[in-house]
Amino acid sequence: MDIEQIREDLKDIRFYYSMKETFEKGATKVKATATIKKVEKYNRVMENAPARLYILYVSLYLENNTQTSLADNWCYTREYIKDLNNKLCDYLLKEITKIDKENENG
Repeated sequence: MDIEQIREDLKDIRFYYSMKETFEKGATKVKATATIKKVEKYNRVMENAPARLYILYVSLYLENNTQTSLADNWCYTREYIKDLNNKLCDYLLKEITKIDKENENG
């Protein structure tokens, strides 16, 4: 896994939450297993994240805010939110890589 895969996964997670009701309705007929497992995996990782990264994850990916709107709402610069998002991606990469290695080792 690399940082670009993390970014793609975050796009999928954002899409999932923006269409959560549709995913849930469809689950009675066809379960989106890969997407749901991805969401659950990232949510588990975020349970132990630093508070600032946790709130950023919830705000950007679960609540579907943009970095620009978040910067405006939080009274920060766009660059600061972008840097914080990069830290979030780095954190996710580190933690998911650790989990994947633990799963490989048994």
